[in-house]
Amino acid sequence: MTRGGAGPISRRALLAGAGAAIGASALASPSTGSRGRRPAPPGFLWGTAISAHQSEGNNTNSDAWLAENIRPTLFRERSGDACDSYHRYAEDIEIAARLGLNCYRLGIEWSRIEPSEGQFSNAELDHYARVLETCRAHGLAPVVTFNHFTTPLWFAARGGFEVEDSPALFARYCRRAAEHLGGPMHLATTFNEANIQLLVRLLAPSDEARAGVRAANEAAARATGSPRFSRLAYADPEIVTPIMQEAHRQGYRAIKAARPDLPVGLTLTTQDIQAATPDAPVARFRDRLYGSWPGVARSHADFFGVQTYTRFRVDANGIVPPPPGAELTASGYEFYPEALAATIRWAHATIGKPIYVTESGIATDNDRRRIAYIDRALDGVRQCLDEGIPVHSYLYWSLLDNFEWTSGYGVHFGLVAVDRSTFRRTLKPSALHFGALARANRI
Repeated sequence: MTRGGAGPISRRALLAGAGAAIGASALASPSTGSRGRRPAPPGFLWGTAISAHQSEGNNTNSDAWLAENIRPTLFRERSGDACDSYHRYAEDIEIAARLGLNCYRLGIEWSRIEPSEGQFSNAELDHYARVLETCRAHGLAPVVTFNHFTTPLWFAARGGFEVEDSPALFARYCRRAAEHLGGPMHLATTFNEANIQLLVRLLAPSDEARAGVRAANEAAARATGSPRFSRLAYADPEIVTPIMQEAHRQGYRAIKAARPDLPVGLTLTTQDIQAATPDAPVARFRDRLYGSWPGVARSHADFFGVQTYTRFRVDANGIVPPPPGAELTASGYEFYPEALAATIRWAHATIGKPIYVTESGIATDNDRRRIAYIDRALDGVRQCLDEGIPVHSYLYWSLLDNFEWTSGYGVHFGLVAVDRSTFRRTLKPSALHFGALARANRI
């Protein structure tokens, strides 16, 4: 396998480590988990999703890198080399292609492209152009995320998306990147999970949690000499939501100006909210998660990206624990793949745009449960298609076991394991299972 070129990966190497009971035939036909499946619609995208910071490594000009390396910190460990995908992207893309996928969702890193304010790196733009060209050479349609939580350090130090002129700076970056990357992009999104601040507030309402975020931000401010250091995911949603919405609108127009024919969408974190008690105000908690973002998606998005992992059961006071005996994932939330169908239905009814499942996955070290999760999530997609809902993709998070933000490397979402010392990629049985479904194009 190669570090950055497009050298061949042998079929034997592809299958190595995938389990003694899994043979080459697994790449040719779906397993028994495919009972009841039907052909996917024409043009349906089968793929995986990944972000730049979580996979590339050494993203030293970003706010996240600083936040990982100061004290106090919210992070269990530092990202470091991550999966070294900055150099090994061709290896990762070739693995996805040989599995039988036809789509590759990736992030481009703003802090690499514009490492200091107004100074754009043509070398880094050329790097991402090569990544997209490698996708196309392997038959993978690139879905490009322009911002996946991280921002340049200079941007965070000047106040991030709490500053009124930040939408113009974001749009300038979007325009420059879209002009340079040009034709290879198949779809694009401005922000990954643009409502992330609302989710953070919903999940961390305690004084202790808020104090931890405040202490980490204060440490970053001291380290940068900034009076107003702000990180996207942990900013006050009351302040940043309207500014980020304007940033999305300006970014959308900037990308479309460079590529008028390119579909540009918006993704939100779309967890299923259910009533745990008869008096549970489900609509109120749904509003707390989504705010006014659905309206922005209706007016300034060509498609909507659903990103669902579980359900939240609520009573009158907030989110309640999973039911007694419920299976939990390694991230601590409930194993509940049926949430995906519920959020697809919500998105169809509320936003009414073409729907792409841009993230769906599970953190687990039991790969049989990953296979079960994928099968049950796809059952929900099939049900939605049978109801006439326009669903155009299923992208699993993630191709690799990568850096999972504050959880570090301790939780594993990947279809492919990564050795932290050698960076060797080893396929799991779930990779072959998912690839078999994609090759058969059955959902």
